[in-house]
Amino acid sequence: MNAQILALALFDGLSYAALVFMVAVGLTLIFGVLRVLNVAHGSFFAMGAYTTASVGSAIFAAGFAPWLAFPLMAVSAILIGVLVGGTVEKLLLSRIYEMEDVLQILVTFAVFMMLEDVQRLIWGVQPLFESTAVNLLGTIEVFGIVYTKYQLLFLPAVAASVLILLRLGLRHTLTGHLILAVTEDREAAISIGIDAQKVYLVTFIVGASLAAFGGALASATTSVIPGMGADMIVLSFAVVATAGFGQIEGAAIAAVLIGLGRSFAVYFYPELEVLMPYLIMFVVLLIRPNGLFAPVEARKI
Repeated sequence: MNAQILALALFDGLSYAALVFMVAVGLTLIFGVLRVLNVAHGSFFAMGAYTTASVGSAIFAAGFAPWLAFPLMAVSAILIGVLVGGTVEKLLLSRIYEMEDVLQILVTFAVFMMLEDVQRLIWGVQPLFESTAVNLLGTIEVFGIVYTKYQLLFLPAVAASVLILLRLGLRHTLTGHLILAVTEDREAAISIGIDAQKVYLVTFIVGASLAAFGGALASATTSVIPGMGADMIVLSFAVVATAGFGQIEGAAIAAVLIGLGRSFAVYFYPELEVLMPYLIMFVVLLIRPNGLFAPVEARKI
């Protein structure tokens, strides 16, 4: 087995895992707090990618400094999270928290379909591509392989930073403590004066922003096309189910597992590329029905 091919599969898997993690961690955060399985989450990923690619192409064509590509990703993610995510939560999701799970899924699927059409109305159906960030960082040679620093170093570093900041934010800030309180026991949190609706709104905006940030990061390495949100949300569900719903650190490990599995399949068993993430999920759920890192619940008799 060629060592360079192994290295390529490893590099591709880690960079892909970083992107999937950004979306999956937002999805699992929303589910952990709001208890809503948000199918529309993939649309935030796509809109983050479209916004970054389209605005980036415009401002760099106008002669702005290339380094603005990096803050543009963060700004695009926040805008999508606040404007689109906040609007969706405030006008729609806040009204369905007490509904059955199946109805919640149907409602968020309807939102996903509407946002897909909004993307086509705004950006059309032609692919967009904006690679200033990748070109700016250049390449690096590892084991005789020339690879972009953006994918090999920047993406994993950003994903690791988001994981650390998210965990620190939940454990060591007032907002984080409020989120954890509502997650543990909503009724008790409300009884001591915590505004659960505001906590839900903030959590949804953060989760949507993380998905949009994943799209913004992805826009520099792949063409932005219609349907990319659907592909990503399915993979994100696989990651979240493999880790266990609501497991933030587990989502990172599951993303790496699925990213590497998919990447090695591409290089060594191409016919299994599409199947591999779901095969991993299937095997894990056979052994641990609640996911790898979900706590074991005692049976009630």
